[in-house]
Amino acid sequence: MRHFLSVADLDRDRLARLLDAADRLRSNRRDAGVDHRGDLAGRTVVLLFEKPSTRTRVSFQVAVAELGGHPLALSSQELQLGRGETLADTAAVLSRYAHAIVVRTFAQDRVEELAAAAAVPVVNALTDHEHPCQALADLQTIRAEFGSLRGVSVAYVGDGNNVAHSLLLAGGLAGMDVRVGHPAGYAPDPGVVEQARTLGGAVAVTDDPLAAVDGADVVYTDVWVSMGQGDQVDQRRAAFAPYQVNADLFAKAAPRAVFLHCLPAHRGEEVTGEVLDGPASRVWDQAENRLHTQKALLLALLADGDGSG
Repeated sequence: MRHFLSVADLDRDRLARLLDAADRLRSNRRDAGVDHRGDLAGRTVVLLFEKPSTRTRVSFQVAVAELGGHPLALSSQELQLGRGETLADTAAVLSRYAHAIVVRTFAQDRVEELAAAAAVPVVNALTDHEHPCQALADLQTIRAEFGSLRGVSVAYVGDGNNVAHSLLLAGGLAGMDVRVGHPAGYAPDPGVVEQARTLGGAVAVTDDPLAAVDGADVVYTDVWVSMGQGDQVDQRRAAFAPYQVNADLFAKAAPRAVFLHCLPAHRGEEVTGEVLDGPASRVWDQAENRLHTQKALLLALLADGDGSG
C-alpha cells in the first residue's frame, strides 16, 4: 500500500492487520506504558488542512509525536498553495522535506492529484467523497464491542455522505451488514454502494429509518449540515428531521446496540442528548480510536511494519 486515499485501497487481510496493530497500540498506551518514540524517529509528517478540523488534526499530531516523529500542521493559506501554486508542485516540494503528507481537502480528485505527484505516502484525512481514517476508527470501536466484525449489522441514518461512503466500503471489506437510511435526494453514491457489495458486505439502502435501524447492532449518524453547506440549513433540517436518532428510534435496534457518531455532534438535531450521552454511546471511545488507528496506518505506510511494537 503506497498511499491511503480510500478504504478500498486495503484488502481484507491488510484491514485486519491494521486493526490488530491499532488494538496493540491502544493497549500499549493505556495499560503497558510502552514507549513508541523510536518507531518514527527522524520522520516528518506534513498535515495539510484545507478544511477546519479538531479530531483529525489533534489525533494525527499526537500520533506522530508519540511515535517519535515531527508533525508539521499547515493550512493551505500558509503555503503558496493558497496563492495558486499547483497541487503537483506542492506535492513535489513537500516530498523533498517530509516523509508523508496527510491532507484534508475538498474533492477526492485533489487528494488523488496530490498523491500522483508525491514521492512519499499520502493519506486522505477527509474529502467530500470519503473519510477513510474515520472508518478505521469506527471498525476498531465496533470490533472492541462485539469481538468481531463479520455479520455485525450497522445502521447509518442520515446523509449519504463521505462518512457513509467509507463506512460502506469498510463494512464491505469486513463482511458486515451495513444499512443506510436516508431522505430522498441524500442517498450515498450508487457506485460506492455497488463497490461495497463487491467487496463482500451485505448492503441495504432505504428511505425508511425504522427499517434501517430494526435489530441493528450499531446505530450511527452524522451532522445534517456539513462544512460548505451553510446555504442549505433550512432545507436540510426539514429533510432530515424524521431521521433524528432519538430514544424511540434507538429502541428499534438490538437490545445491546451501541451508538456511534463521528463528531462534531449537534444535540437536538441529528441525535438527542439522551442517546449521545446515554449508556449505549461509544462516541468517546470512537474518537479516541482515531489516534490508535492513525498510528497503525502511519507505521504501515512509513515503517513498513504492522505497528505491533
